[in-house]
Amino acid sequence: MTEKKLHPSVQKFKEFVRDNPKIIQEVRKGKSTWQELYEDWYLLGEEDKRWETIGSEPDSESGSESDSEPEKNKESQGDWMSNIMGMVKKMDPNQMQNHITNLSQALGAIQGVIAQFQGSNPTAGPVKPIEGPKNPFLFRKD
Repeated sequence: MTEKKLHPSVQKFKEFVRDNPKIIQEVRKGKSTWQELYEDWYLLGEEDKRWETIGSEPDSESGSESDSEPEKNKESQGDWMSNIMGMVKKMDPNQMQNHITNLSQALGAIQGVIAQFQGSNPTAGPVKPIEGPKNPFLFRKD
């Protein structure tokens, strides 16, 4: 397979990103996109103050993050609960009953298959004892 040759400016940007791992963190957190960062790097250069602020943002937030962490957790829990409540309001009870019935039948079928493979399960119902072969020429004497 042939490798695509990147534009020299893109290669330089990749090297710049390797030297500044905080930029990767910013993209992963969703604060910026690669396109935005590349355009800023291309227009402003490597020596701009923007790159210094990116490098120092996580350090400056680390002290305040512990204070805002419980607030974020409460907010995310509130969002989660509101999402659940919204889904419950949209549910059709008859459709949910059908789904529960189908699930119950599927679980019953799976339990039946498992019971067949276990063989010695006393709760599986009456199990026929294994009988030896019957003699086809059995004669009775009077």
